[in-house]
Amino acid sequence: MATTDRQATTLALAHALSAAERGLAVIPLSRTKLPALRSPHRDDPDPAPCHGECGRFGHGVYDASTDPVRIRELFAAAPWATGYGIACGLPPHHLIGIDLDTKSGTDSSAALRELALRHLFTIPPTVVVLTPSGGRHLWLTGPPEVVVPNSAGRLAPGIDIRGAGGYLVGPGSRTDHGVYSTAPGTAHIVPARCPRALLRLLLPPPRTHHPAPPSADGHGQGLVQFVLAAHEGQRNTRLFWAACRAYEDGIGPALVDPLVEAALNTGLTEREARATIASAARMTGHRP
Repeated sequence: MATTDRQATTLALAHALSAAERGLAVIPLSRTKLPALRSPHRDDPDPAPCHGECGRFGHGVYDASTDPVRIRELFAAAPWATGYGIACGLPPHHLIGIDLDTKSGTDSSAALRELALRHLFTIPPTVVVLTPSGGRHLWLTGPPEVVVPNSAGRLAPGIDIRGAGGYLVGPGSRTDHGVYSTAPGTAHIVPARCPRALLRLLLPPPRTHHPAPPSADGHGQGLVQFVLAAHEGQRNTRLFWAACRAYEDGIGPALVDPLVEAALNTGLTEREARATIASAARMTGHRP
């Protein structure tokens, strides 16, 4: 490995450890911004869902940790890492990343300002990370009971969202395109709380309310099947989305147990499933 790569790895580890001291769970990244450690199950003919239960590294954001010993072990296993990723959606910050891109040819900052004017919210002072391409990452925190999904361009062209199961490239990371850095004056700011109006925009859009029993048109069964079809990294997001739709359509209470059972089949625990469904009930204005 070249000296510059060794220096980049050493710096990335130092930045990652510093982030972990602030309660941010981290993983090593390669110069391509992808997790530096490949999945240990990549050659399995029919791999079962695994989020690190096997005890090996290589599970992406599921490897993320704030434990300095584990972080050093992760970087030791990936000596080619030149950056680090910060997992979103995890306690204590429940980080939400607003990625304002410049590569799409649109003015994503102007698009965000327009959304703020239209929906009456203001982005408070918060951590801002500058990307090598001229973009910006805004760090916000969400409520612990709300699962914000990842999305690309759904909020507006050029605006991507990093939520549960996603990660942000940490400041100090070196990639093929340059170095990520914290905007002046924001390095030591605590990530600000996401405005409620913006948070509503980040969640799956509500449907028109049409009360009906679950058996009337099979809609309830469709939501259950939607949860059962969840792949790794989608389970909480799909369950939250389905539960929101169920409550908006007036079948939430009747569908709680079938949704929990479906979530258990995807690998979630009953406690996780019921907490996610309760969050959906509160978000849609219903009593869990």
